[in-house]
Amino acid sequence: MTELSYLAAIRESYDTVAADYVARVKSPTELDPLSRAMLAAFAELVQAADRGPVADLGCGPGKVTAHLAGLGVPAFGIDVSPKMIELAQAAYPALRFTVGSMTALEIGTEELGGVLAYYSTHHTPPELLPVVFAEFHRTLAPGGHLLLVGYVGSGEHLRLTQAYGNHPVSFESYLLPTDRIAELLGHAGLVVTARLVQEPGEGMKRTIASFLAHKPESPEPESR
Repeated sequence: MTELSYLAAIRESYDTVAADYVARVKSPTELDPLSRAMLAAFAELVQAADRGPVADLGCGPGKVTAHLAGLGVPAFGIDVSPKMIELAQAAYPALRFTVGSMTALEIGTEELGGVLAYYSTHHTPPELLPVVFAEFHRTLAPGGHLLLVGYVGSGEHLRLTQAYGNHPVSFESYLLPTDRIAELLGHAGLVVTARLVQEPGEGMKRTIASFLAHKPESPEPESR
């Protein structure tokens, strides 16, 4: 699948389900304690580093963007779906939301203090993840932080044709192993400092992993 076709499919699918998605997806305050704790830890790290604003990439209807803002983090949202951005801007008019793609961010180099990718990279074909992670690295200031959260597995490739009220969609999900995701982040120049893996259960149907990483202040020395 080419970059263009995968983005078009995701854009059309999320535009289709946007209204039902907003109604069905929990707000961050309704999440489990560990998920809330990871968001709080990320917010604290970003504030302490004070390197710039946070971009919530794949922000959807803006619920997590607004949650970060409520924690005192200067945050804005970007999503490939214009309908999601429309709903986010209507719900949170004081915040900034724009349409864009993680593969080619319209953000200056080293402009961000933080990047949040919250359940927004699992639709990306694995061969394009290095492009996405390179954009994370490019836009982060030295000392900036990343929180990546999403579904993981053993390499499964899932296809979904209906979602969120049985709307027709074309969702492809790639559930990579946690070690592979960490490896790709490392190849992009990001240092993973913590991982949290949550197994299915307590309302979670799939394994979820959270990665906290940062962009070093100076290049990491090569291991011998």
